[in-house]
Amino acid sequence: MSIDRVKTYFRQFGLEDRVLELADSSATVELAAEALQCEPQRIAKTLSFHVGEGVVLVVAAGDAKIDNRKYKEYFGVKAKMLGFDEAESLIGHAVGGVCPFAVNDGVKIYLDVSLQRFETVYPAGGSASSAIKLTIRELEKYSSFLQWIDVCKGWNE
Repeated sequence: MSIDRVKTYFRQFGLEDRVLELADSSATVELAAEALQCEPQRIAKTLSFHVGEGVVLVVAAGDAKIDNRKYKEYFGVKAKMLGFDEAESLIGHAVGGVCPFAVNDGVKIYLDVSLQRFETVYPAGGSASSAIKLTIRELEKYSSFLQWIDVCKGWNE
């Protein structure tokens, strides 16, 4: 189970206990916000895409949407999300629990600037009923992200 992978990952930093196992589903932004009793925009959703032969994860604020023009300008290809049945084998986490922690080798992680307006956010923790509260600096540190990018819209309008 990938929540165990995430807990094992955070154990090396002494943060295993911060991975929250929720009684209710957190598989969507709306469900996660309700379960965590926070604003939907503070849910750090992890979107997964095919880029060439590889997989890219973009972690964005809950109220942000991929801007196809910006995405293509940055990655050089049209945004093509992974299929539901591909996520677990390609990333290491199933849809609903996809997060930027304890992912398969070769998966590239980017953080979208839509998250920078918050002090703390809630990414998933590897299952459809988990999350972890992190500061933005902690998200940077523990996600092994490559860089901040600007590929979303809707959050600053």
